[in-house]
Amino acid sequence: MLNILMIEDDIELAEILSEFLEQNDIKVTNYDEPYTGMSALATHEYDLLLLDLTLPNLDGLEVCKRVAKQKNIPIIISSARSDLNDKVKALEYGADDYIPKPYDPQELLARIHSLLRRYNKKDSKNTEKEKDCIFKIDRESREVFFKDKKVELTRAEYEILTLLISKKGHVFSREAIAIESESINPESSNKSIDVIIGRLRAKIEDDPKKPKYIISVRGVGYKLEV
Repeated sequence: MLNILMIEDDIELAEILSEFLEQNDIKVTNYDEPYTGMSALATHEYDLLLLDLTLPNLDGLEVCKRVAKQKNIPIIISSARSDLNDKVKALEYGADDYIPKPYDPQELLARIHSLLRRYNKKDSKNTEKEKDCIFKIDRESREVFFKDKKVELTRAEYEILTLLISKKGHVFSREAIAIESESINPESSNKSIDVIIGRLRAKIEDDPKKPKYIISVRGVGYKLEV
C-alpha cells in the first residue's frame, strides 16, 4: 500500500480525499499545520507529498521549497490559488505537479500513479548512473559516503558537499554556496566558506594541500571534479 503525507488545512476536503484514496490502496496521513507535517516527514517514510498552498503559520510555497531541498520525494501541489506566479514558483521550488482546486478525486488518483511511475523510472536510471560514483548521498539520513565510507559531516559541510556533488564540474561562487546552504548566513564572509571547504578537503583528500576533488577556481569559487 502506498503511503502519502497530506498537508491540508481544509479538514472536510482532507477527509474526502483520504477516504477515496484509501479505497484505492493508498494510506493518507494528513496534518492541517505545516510545521507538524514537515516534522512528520522528517521522521517517517512517505511515497508522496500532497501539499496545499494556503496554510496557517507558513505558506505552502515555502514548505515546498524546504521539503524539496531536504527530501527526495514527489510533490503534488493541491491548491485553489490560480495565480500563474504561484504555479511557476511551486514548480521552480521543486513541486512535480500542480492540480488546481476543485478537482475530481479520480484525477488526483491518476496524477499520483503517473507521477510515481515517472519517479520510479528516474530512480532506477539514477541508481545505474551512480553505481561507479565515488560519492554517494543518502538524503533520507543526510549522510555522504566517499569510496563507500561514511564521511562525518557538520550540517554546513553536508550542505556544501552535496551541492558540489549535485553538479559535478559546475563552478559555484562563494556567494552562491552561501545562498544555497540553509545553515550558512548569506552574508557570511568568503573566509567562512573557505574554512568549511578546508575542513571538507581534510576529510576526503589524500593531500588537502593538493586537492584532486574539491578544486579552487581562482577569482570565482569552487567545483567538484570526479
